[in-house]
Amino acid sequence: MTATPASSESPLRLADHPFVWGMDPEFVARLSSIAFERSFESGALLVREGDPAEEFWLLFSGKVAMEIVLPGRPRTTIQTLGSGDIVGWSWLIEPFVSRFDARAVKPTRALGLRASRLRSLMDADPARGYHLLRRLLPVIAERLENTQLQLLDLHGR
Repeated sequence: MTATPASSESPLRLADHPFVWGMDPEFVARLSSIAFERSFESGALLVREGDPAEEFWLLFSGKVAMEIVLPGRPRTTIQTLGSGDIVGWSWLIEPFVSRFDARAVKPTRALGLRASRLRSLMDADPARGYHLLRRLLPVIAERLENTQLQLLDLHGR
C-alpha cells in the first residue's frame, strides 16, 4: 500500500487549500511551483515515524490518522485529519526526522511540498516564511496537546 501518482481527477490547486488562504498571492505562487500531487490508498503511510521528514502535506480529501507506537502498547491514534488539514511539521526542526506516523484511513488526495525547497523559499523571504510559521505553530501545539492527552489516557488505565 503506497502512494500513487495523481489520479485522472481534476488537478489540485494549492490556492484552494485553507492553509494558504489569505497568504500573499506571490508567495502562494512560489509555493505552488514546488507542489506535487499524490493519492494515497487506505493503509498507505504519508509519513513514518523515524524516517527523514522530507514533505509537508496539505490534505484535500480523505482521512489520515496521526499515530504513535509505544513499547508494549497497540498503535494509538492521536488525531484524525481530513480535507483542509495539514500533515507534517518535523521538516522544520533539525534533524528533520518524523515524529509520528500518518496513515491514510480512507483514500486521500494531497499536495506535497518538498521540505528542503520549502525551507529555501522561507529563508529567501523571511517575512513570508515567518507568516507561514505563524500558521504552523497552532497546528504543532494542537498535535502536542493531543499526544499528551492520549499518553495520559494510556497511562491512566
